[in-house]
Amino acid sequence: MALPTVAIIGRPNVGKSSLLNALAGEMISIVEPTAGVTRDRITTLIEQNGQYIELMDTGGYGIVDSDQLNDHVEAQIQKAMESAELVVFMVDIRDGIMALDKKIAQILRKQNLNVIGVANKADSVKMFPAAAEFNRFGFGEFLCISATNNINKSVLLDMIFDRLSHIESAAPPTPIMKLAIVGKRNAGKSTMVNAMAGEDRVIVSEIAGTTRDAVDVRIEKDGRTIVVIDTAGVRKKNKIQNSIEFYSYVRVTKSIHRADVVFFMIDATTPISQVDKKLARIISTEQKSCVIIINKWDMALEAGSSTADFENYLNKVLPGLKYAPLAFTTATESKNIQSVLDLATEIFKQTTTWISTPKLNKAFELIKAERVGATKRSKLGWPKIYYATQVAVNPITLLLFVNKPDLFEENYLRFIISRLQSMLPIEEVPIRIMVKPHRKREEK
Repeated sequence: MALPTVAIIGRPNVGKSSLLNALAGEMISIVEPTAGVTRDRITTLIEQNGQYIELMDTGGYGIVDSDQLNDHVEAQIQKAMESAELVVFMVDIRDGIMALDKKIAQILRKQNLNVIGVANKADSVKMFPAAAEFNRFGFGEFLCISATNNINKSVLLDMIFDRLSHIESAAPPTPIMKLAIVGKRNAGKSTMVNAMAGEDRVIVSEIAGTTRDAVDVRIEKDGRTIVVIDTAGVRKKNKIQNSIEFYSYVRVTKSIHRADVVFFMIDATTPISQVDKKLARIISTEQKSCVIIINKWDMALEAGSSTADFENYLNKVLPGLKYAPLAFTTATESKNIQSVLDLATEIFKQTTTWISTPKLNKAFELIKAERVGATKRSKLGWPKIYYATQVAVNPITLLLFVNKPDLFEENYLRFIISRLQSMLPIEEVPIRIMVKPHRKREEK
């Protein structure tokens, strides 16, 4: 069942993103004084008394964009209006009626849309009478609100749900997987999202840094819901030019943290950069399951590259992600997109696998029989594993009861992980190991 959609429409810098965040009760869209920060359609789900809506933030209509993305932004706004059952038309009460407000009102009337008018930045009751001039737009009285101060937020929410009460809506299906797409600027992330979604869901441009927010896109795969998180392209920290790029970078790291599986996009036509290495470290440190997407592979093939050579190259420059499988794609032509989604599903299956304690300990018996240990054994003795149990998934987390935790050095743990990956059905996902002394054994 499709949820009723509510689109927030208005000219640049009237407070649309602030309103989305206020109604959602969390920071979703980037809020910045610079006009035109939001470019894509940013959506979130909101519930009231068992009724659900999808609330959508849009770019500012009439944006003068430094990256020449005006037409792209307005195309996204048009799609938002076409898909919306209700439009929240936002104006700035301090500015009064502006030329762009008139143009937007004309478009809304022409399309005969269901509209609630709101006059934002009404920070005190004394300002409310000034909203009367907006009544001439023909959408009834404009509700005075302050998105940043939560003035009349609950009133607006009640109005929205009341207008849509005739549309039946139920809780949306719980996503089976959250999939974050990360990579450096212009690696093809948004193109990949659109290829998976089957529509121009986010703005795609040859200009690096088009996406600024982290954009959640819900897609259906084999009758089940997957949330795909498109993220801003990351650049070197010393080249982060402004607060917009800083917040975008923060959202990338948060997106990795909340994802079940990460698609790490690599541009096959350029060498691995410091940004690529930094993202790989974040993914590895977070111990996230990952698929490394080698995009623009058609161009690399023309230059004489081979999959085997590229895999060897990545193992050298990104050693922390050796567990991650590789996929070679050309997102602009939607090549291998569905097979990549199938691979993500398989990786998610691996990282959510529960291994029975007998099966796990049988694997450890084989590892112990190999008599591989750490160095410095003369004084401290030999590392002994008494038994193991799994305590968590995503990542697979194992608790080992041992003789002396100090003996389980990093190199030895890496050896154990490598052997477990080869023996158990978890060969392409990270494994976290915790060690704990077995006191009863040590007391003997």
